Amino acid sequence: MAESGPTADRVSNPSGDPDATTNSDPADDLDAIDETNSESDVQSVTFTTTGFWKGVVAGFPVAIGVAGYGVVFGVVANRAGLSVAEAAIMSATVLAGAAQLVAVGLWADPLPVVAIVTTTAVVNLRYVLMGASLRPWFRQLSPTAAYTSVFFFADENWALTMATLREGSRYGAFLLGSGVVLWALWIVSTIAGATAGDLIGDPERFGLDFVVTALFLTLAAGFWEGTESIAPWSVAGAVSIVAYGLLPGEWYILCGALAGATIEVVITDD
Repeated sequence: MAESGPTADRVSNPSGDPDATTNSDPADDLDAIDETNSESDVQSVTFTTTGFWKGVVAGFPVAIGVAGYGVVFGVVANRAGLSVAEAAIMSATVLAGAAQLVAVGLWADPLPVVAIVTTTAVVNLRYVLMGASLRPWFRQLSPTAAYTSVFFFADENWALTMATLREGSRYGAFLLGSGVVLWALWIVSTIAGATAGDLIGDPERFGLDFVVTALFLTLAAGFWEGTESIAPWSVAGAVSIVAYGLLPGEWYILCGALAGATIEVVITDD
């Protein structure tokens, strides 16, 4: 039974001021709720073992495809003079195929540390944007869960996770699960490539150099939203092509991503 009289007034008006408004307008409360929802229009997520294993299962086929690229890296690393152990440690601690290939491409004696760090930093700048895209969901997780997960994220399982979250999944540990299985197979395939590099020969003969490109294009197709995607995708592609011809290194990746994101924001605001 709802209370009335002085008791109810004291609950809704703790100041005790008889002239103060004692009842809030329900319409104002609804407006506040709508404003909050518009600022964070995402479902709640939880970090659970179930979510982790969902990620492992979904990420395994993707990891198999990435493993082909891991073999390529192992072969290239071996030819650059890295031992099997060194190649495996790099894969275990970096988990970024493009950056690793750039690094071993610059490998020399003495080691050009500044050149390697600078170039790989440029290549990996895209992860800033990709990480920011996860924030609406990951801000709900503990710092330990969130930062552990992003250590294991790469292009492929990021795309897989984003597609899953946008479909309404509440599994906050999905990224970690899909990342761990990718990480494990990335290391194993690196070891295989570094060990059997002489037997494999040129990876391009088997199309292994195109595996990740084909895989990521397949995953990216899941982000297509019909005619709404035409403008940002077209602009991103065009800017990337122009930047590739005009700028050194891997800046075209970041330029294309920023251009596409800008167009998406403009369209959304309109």
